[in-house]
Amino acid sequence: MTIHITEHNPPDNIVVPLLQNEALADQLSDLAIRSGQLASALQQDFRADAKETLLLYAQSAGPRFYLLGLGKKSAAPDLQNALRGFCHRNKSKLPLHLGVDLRHFPPADIPRLTDAAVAGMLLGLYDLGLYRTPDPAKPAPQFGSDKASLTILVPGAVLTESRKAAQRGETLARATLTILNFVNAAGNKKIPAQLAEWVRAAGEQAGFTVRVLQEEAIRNEKLELLWQVGKGSPHPPALIVLDYSPKKAAKNTPLIGLVGKGVTFDTGGVSLKPSANMHLMKSDMGGAAAVVGTFIAAAQLKLPVRLFGVIPAAENMIDGSALKPGDVVDSHAGKTIEVTDTDAEGRLILADAISWLLQQQSPEVLIDLATLTGSVIRALGYQAAGLFTANDDLADALARAGEACGERLWRMPLWDEYGADLKSDVADLRNYTGKPVAESISAAKFIEHFTASHPAWAHLDIAGTAFGDSEFAQSKSATGFGVRLLVEFIERWIGPRP
Repeated sequence: MTIHITEHNPPDNIVVPLLQNEALADQLSDLAIRSGQLASALQQDFRADAKETLLLYAQSAGPRFYLLGLGKKSAAPDLQNALRGFCHRNKSKLPLHLGVDLRHFPPADIPRLTDAAVAGMLLGLYDLGLYRTPDPAKPAPQFGSDKASLTILVPGAVLTESRKAAQRGETLARATLTILNFVNAAGNKKIPAQLAEWVRAAGEQAGFTVRVLQEEAIRNEKLELLWQVGKGSPHPPALIVLDYSPKKAAKNTPLIGLVGKGVTFDTGGVSLKPSANMHLMKSDMGGAAAVVGTFIAAAQLKLPVRLFGVIPAAENMIDGSALKPGDVVDSHAGKTIEVTDTDAEGRLILADAISWLLQQQSPEVLIDLATLTGSVIRALGYQAAGLFTANDDLADALARAGEACGERLWRMPLWDEYGADLKSDVADLRNYTGKPVAESISAAKFIEHFTASHPAWAHLDIAGTAFGDSEFAQSKSATGFGVRLLVEFIERWIGPRP
C-alpha cells in the first residue's frame, strides 16, 4: 500500500475524524454543503462520540465521507487508537483508495497527528489469524493490498513536516506489526532458536547486526542463571545480541543499552502455574519483542544513537534436569542465588543478561523490559506499566515519553526497605520473597543487584500492558507496547547534540 501526504486532490472516499467541541457544528455544516445534505439533519444525527461513525454519501457525484467521532480526546494517541479501531472494524469493506482529512485540526498539531493517522490505519489492518487456513470463498480486503493507497490531507503550510511524520508513523507501525507476530505466535512456533532466527532476519532487513550465543557459549560466558532456567526444556536457551550504530557515528554518539525478557513459554517450571491461563504464557517474551521492534524502528529511521541490546531467550519447562525450588545457583555477576520459586525465572535471566551487557559495554542509559509480575497488574491494572528507577531525570524522561505516545508509565518506589526480604540464609540472595505484597518492587530490587549501581538504569514491568484484552481479538493478544515508547524516549533523550 502506498501512502500519500497532500493538500489537494483527495480520493473519492475520505475519513473525517471529528472532535466533540465547539467547532463541531460548523464542521458538520461544511460537510453538509460538500455532500449536499441538510446541516440540521447532520448535526442531529452525528454527535462525534468516541468510536461513533456515520457514512455520508454525496447526493451528486462527489466524495463519500466516513465521519469518525473522537469524543473529547484530541491527543495523537487518541487519534491513532480511533483510526486503528475504525480500520479494524471496517477493513473488509473499505475501498481500495482511502483518505484521512486532518486539515481542520490546528496546524501545529498536524504533523504529529499525521504520524498517528498513518500508524493507526496500518495497525488496523493486522490479522491475528497466523495459522488459520485461508477461506477461498472469502475475498481478501482491498484496502491494505499492494494496489491500495492511503492519502492524508494536510494544509500546505505543514506539508514537509507532515511527510516526515508520515514516514515515522509508517516505520513505527511496521515495526510494531512485526513484534505483534512475535508475541502472538504459539509457543511451539517460537522456541529460543526460532526466535533468534526471526531476530536475525529482522536485523538483516532493517540494518542492525545480530549474533546469537548458543548452548556452549552460554556456559563459557558463565551465564549460569540463563542456563539453569532453560535446562528443563529440550530446546536450549540462547542469548541474542543486537547492535545498531548509525553510519556516521561520532565519538559523542550516545549509547543506550536495552535488555528484554525472552521467555518464549513459561510453565512456571517445577513451581507449576495453574492451567487456566497457562496458554497465554506464550506472551512472556513481550519485553524481548519490544527491544527488537525498537531496533527495527531506530535502524530504519536512522536515529543518531548507538543501541546495544541483549535478549536472554529460554523456555521455562519441566523435566528431570529442571531447576528446583531450594536450589542454589551461580550468576554471571558472581552472586549466588537461592531459587525459592522457579516461576520467578524472568528476574534470573534478566540478571545475567544485564550483568553480561555491562561487561561488554558502558551504556549511558540502561533499560530493561519484562512481562515480569502479576503484582504490577494488581497495582496498576492494564493502563500503565510499572517504572522503577532511582534516577529522577530518567524517570521524568521516560514518563513524558510515555504520556506523549500513549504508552503510559507509573513510577514505583525502589526504597532499600523493599529489598530486605531478598536476603537468604544460604546464599547471597533469594529470587522470591514468598510474601503476597509488593512483589513487583521486590523483583525490581532483585534486578538492581546486577546493575553494578548503574546511575541511569530503569526497569519497566510491562506484564499488564504487553498482552491483554482489546477490541481487536476475541481473547488476549499482543499490544505492541514498548516500541513507540522507547523510540519516543530515545529521540527526546539524545536531542540535538554538539
